[in-house]
Amino acid sequence: MNINVLTNEIYRATQPFTIEIVTTPRQLHEVFRLRHQVYCVERGYEPGDDGEETDEYDPRSRHVLLRHTSDGEVVGTVRIVASNRANPGDSFPTQRLCEPSLLRQLPLATTGEVSRFAISKQRRMGCTDAILLRLALVRGLVQISSEMGLTHWLAVMERSLLRLNERNAIYFDPIGPLVSYHGIRQPSSAALVQMLGRVRAEQFPTWDFLTAGGRWFGEREKSREAA
Repeated sequence: MNINVLTNEIYRATQPFTIEIVTTPRQLHEVFRLRHQVYCVERGYEPGDDGEETDEYDPRSRHVLLRHTSDGEVVGTVRIVASNRANPGDSFPTQRLCEPSLLRQLPLATTGEVSRFAISKQRRMGCTDAILLRLALVRGLVQISSEMGLTHWLAVMERSLLRLNERNAIYFDPIGPLVSYHGIRQPSSAALVQMLGRVRAEQFPTWDFLTAGGRWFGEREKSREAA
């Protein structure tokens, strides 16, 4: 199958879902309710409060919603935690799990931490290709990161999620040893330009979808900056 056909297949397969960048209080409450369902009810990771799951990082975060177009149901969410300008050394959840020296090479001011990645259990079970749900959320992250001027991502991920991302040429670099946080997880980082460049080289249709044809972290963005 040629590249153009593969690209069209990805766009066609994700049409049942809309990717929303959260801008309203109503959307934010939908985020918190889905997180409560996934992180409090299904997994038992967090206590939650009145049917919503929130934490101290949400006021400094940008959020993505994935909504099913047929019924408006929220089926996925993820966020990026921005750096704490008043106290960069206490910006991200990862900083409380790792030795500070492990993050010294990262530009904290332009780094964001990816967290609270959640997909509805019902949709996970009913979707024939859960990869598309994950890629749709990653596309939202790429858009937000472009808008925020981020250069790097941090994440503390299950090794199974790292492997799933690698199937789409999305590679993170480990930061130090494994940690115990809701199970055994790997603190990781990624330089966005390099990471997306590898996706483009290895899986062009995936890169085309994630960057909206280069609108974010691609040739269009470079042309706009040069102008």
